[in-house]
Amino acid sequence: MAAIRILQVFTVMNRGGAESMIMNYYRAIDRDKVQFDFLVHRKERAAFDDEIESMGGEIYKLNPINPLFPNTYYNELRNFFKEHKSYNIIHSHLNTFSCFPLKIAKEFKIECRIAHAHIAIEKIKLKDLLPNNESLKETFKKLIKFQLKKKINKYSTHNFSCGEKAGKWLFGEKNLFTIMNNAINAAAFAYDPVVSATYKKKYDLDDQLTIGHVGRFTSQKNHSYLLNVFNSLVKKKDNCVLVLIGDGPLRNKIEVEAKNLGIDNKILFLGVRTDIPQLYQMLDVFVFPSFYEGLPVTLIEAQSAGLKVFASDKITDEVYLTEDIEFLPITSPPEEWANRILEKVSDEKVNNFDVIESKGYDIQKNTEIFQNFYLKQGQ
Repeated sequence: MAAIRILQVFTVMNRGGAESMIMNYYRAIDRDKVQFDFLVHRKERAAFDDEIESMGGEIYKLNPINPLFPNTYYNELRNFFKEHKSYNIIHSHLNTFSCFPLKIAKEFKIECRIAHAHIAIEKIKLKDLLPNNESLKETFKKLIKFQLKKKINKYSTHNFSCGEKAGKWLFGEKNLFTIMNNAINAAAFAYDPVVSATYKKKYDLDDQLTIGHVGRFTSQKNHSYLLNVFNSLVKKKDNCVLVLIGDGPLRNKIEVEAKNLGIDNKILFLGVRTDIPQLYQMLDVFVFPSFYEGLPVTLIEAQSAGLKVFASDKITDEVYLTEDIEFLPITSPPEEWANRILEKVSDEKVNNFDVIESKGYDIQKNTEIFQNFYLKQGQ
């Protein structure tokens, strides 16, 4: 019997949180029974494309969605479904934009239409609407998303979320949703002193307090604040290094800011990497001051690696899995973050594998649950 094929819908399969999460499930699932294909909305080659194709997945590339004028996209998607009639399950990870593909999927009578919540956006404040606000463009995008999310339940048959906060934000307080944990291969991230020593030596970090961050360079991730925290830290402890892993539209801006602060010689911009589990091993501290998130898989990875984690208090406390994580206000002076890092940081790391597994975030058990769900829906 041939495997049932699930159409996973993303913007582009680069190394973001939601993309990494679904790839964790894809690697662990029994692909003789369940196979993933991907519908994306960028034409360029992406970071996970080679791996997807090596595991038997198809990748279909459409043009980006214009939320103000979606008819061109609707017609393109209609042509896609006319040509590909075998899909009975579509799983969209576009957050509020899921209303666009799910609308056409409903039109084509695809029986299982999953909307998946990955973020929870903070409410818009009056200051966000002021003409001189530098983030006015981001505020406009938020306004569109707040309008689009009202349509999700009209087109979805099943609602999934990375956590309670993101689910309630996208689907509403009164609507049901299933939590699909942002599970990881916990064993791959568990603290390994040999790998830690090897990577520290590779990057000449043996005598350095190594601060890390993994994430795209976008306004959401608040890299400017992170730089100010690190700048305050350097003034108190000279032997510090900041490791920034990822890429994105604001990377050049952040590089310029680092140079203006005079700390660029203490920062490693490592870009997009395939050895993320090993890179975590060389870090001592993980700093994550995002404006908003859903339930970040990076914070699960960092705790699994035994790092001391300092995260924005805007992030759901559902990610509080170990005693190694602390939440701090991003409205506080960066110096307060620097002080807490120095107070709490320790040379000792612990292996948190058992904790991560017991809290339900190891990939193996989670995959069994959702493999059975797909199989049931695909009958």
